[in-house]
Amino acid sequence: MNKRYFLPLAIAAMIGASSCVKLTEDPKATLTPGNYFNTQSELDGAVTSAYRALAIDGAWGFTSKLTSYFGSDDLTTHPASNKAENREFDRLQGTSINNSLRAEWEGPWNTIYQVNNVITNYEKVAATTPDAVQKRNYAGGQAYFLRGICYFYLVRTFGPLPIVTGPAEITVIPERQGPDKVYAQIISDLKKAAEMLPDKWPAGVDVGRPGALSARAVLANVYLTMAGWPLNQTSNYNLAAAEAKAVMDAKKYDLVPDYLDVFKTNNNIESVFGLEYNVAGQLPNRSFGATCIPDDEGGWDDFFPEINYFKDAPVCKRTDETFHTQIKSNKFGVISWDDPRTATHHPYYNKFRYAAGDGIVETPTKVISFNASTNKTTDVVRFAETLLTYAEASAMSANTVSDEAYEALNKVRRRAGLKDIVKGLSATAFRDSVVNERKYEFAGEFGQRWFDIVRLQLLPKVIARRDPNEFKDLPLNPAAVANPGPKYLAPIPFRDLNLSPGWTQNATY
Repeated sequence: MNKRYFLPLAIAAMIGASSCVKLTEDPKATLTPGNYFNTQSELDGAVTSAYRALAIDGAWGFTSKLTSYFGSDDLTTHPASNKAENREFDRLQGTSINNSLRAEWEGPWNTIYQVNNVITNYEKVAATTPDAVQKRNYAGGQAYFLRGICYFYLVRTFGPLPIVTGPAEITVIPERQGPDKVYAQIISDLKKAAEMLPDKWPAGVDVGRPGALSARAVLANVYLTMAGWPLNQTSNYNLAAAEAKAVMDAKKYDLVPDYLDVFKTNNNIESVFGLEYNVAGQLPNRSFGATCIPDDEGGWDDFFPEINYFKDAPVCKRTDETFHTQIKSNKFGVISWDDPRTATHHPYYNKFRYAAGDGIVETPTKVISFNASTNKTTDVVRFAETLLTYAEASAMSANTVSDEAYEALNKVRRRAGLKDIVKGLSATAFRDSVVNERKYEFAGEFGQRWFDIVRLQLLPKVIARRDPNEFKDLPLNPAAVANPGPKYLAPIPFRDLNLSPGWTQNATY
């Protein structure tokens, strides 16, 4: 995270080289609590190790973290090139042997194993003063937070999971538990984190560390998700609204005035929780800059929006800042995204080009240079999400729309350059307005659109709205079009399934 927390190079290299995380792997091979947690500084180092395990390229540091979310309308990829693994899921044809999928599975599991060791052993660190006890608890609270958010991403992506909350026995293969039990564990972890952490770390201190409000913001999303598929526990709308409201009332976060600055700055007032990166510290973020720059401009062309997703975007400042529509072709000069001479005939994302000032360098007519490795923080939770979670959850829980719910939605719309939603909507119509706002507020961001599609079962509508020219030579999986339900979950990676007798693969994989 912040460079004062970087691990010694030997430990960092060990974690960076850990490319295979199996549920049968003994985490004591990575950390040895018996002789590691002797001091607070060693405990802090173990927590930093867990962050790094989640932030690396093979986890959440590259676009592979999006692989199974390409079934969404805000993500598509080059029809040729080396994007086959993303194309599989873009066509709803994903497989369990997809190598990029492993980032979504291994990154969180590696982190869970490491924080389990912290949670099991942090209280063994000697603490003889209230200040020392507090620092020790802060380390434990971060571990609980990381375990909660990792399980949250895993359960939404893969469905039933083993619940591992302590050092894993090398001979034990835990059973996959239903989402209800996984969510119970997530809630327990995030509540524990909220009890143990400060509301928000002081500015400039322990940058990138989640606070109690971070945990409550994630809890709000957890409850909102539980109100939808697969649990459909609508009573959780009220809990989602309460957690989001607590974060709002604390007045520790706000919207960045200019939407584009969210993606050009680090640790701004809108960032509720983000993963920190440092190229010089051998921890680059490769999800910005080159990855979303068109092939016509010399970029990597990894991801961009579908045609009708772009065409359906509201006319506003946020849309102008989100999308890149004038391609600075190395061969033809500045041409429109739909010019037949472009490689993909698609618009691109503008908001991911810049990173934290170390992404692209360009003039109005030409790309000068760009970087594949940047120092840009990945904002996993933004305050805009909390506002929209509150708006939707409060309306659905009360079956009526309060003035506060309208204001939460309209605050996001005003920043976008849109007019206020006029009052008088039914709760359901208002919910649909909020979901549509989320669709473009979080365009292309880490699973946000896909998770809305999943919890609200929107895939049939997304498929129906797909432009017929959307790489028509690479059609959608006909079986998935006829029965999209099973595609809401990704497959368990084959290698892990094969190492876990008794597990059953998710349907259709």
